[in-house]
Amino acid sequence: MSTDIYLVVGTICGVLAFPSLLGAYSEGRPPRAAAILILIAGGLIVLALYQSPQSISLEDIPNAFVRVFSRLLS
Repeated sequence: MSTDIYLVVGTICGVLAFPSLLGAYSEGRPPRAAAILILIAGGLIVLALYQSPQSISLEDIPNAFVRVFSRLLS
């Protein structure tokens, strides 16, 4: 189950990096926050891939979201 949490948090960090990247680019600033978020996202996703007992594919990501959110709600 911890690999699902790593995968979900990594995916969310990766998605949140894009608005930060676009905002920094449009204002002419260096994208420091976006770079940090991308590094965190990449690290968590790689950690999930290495610690998973089975191989993880793109089809497993929605199922991981469902498992994590159902665990939070129960």
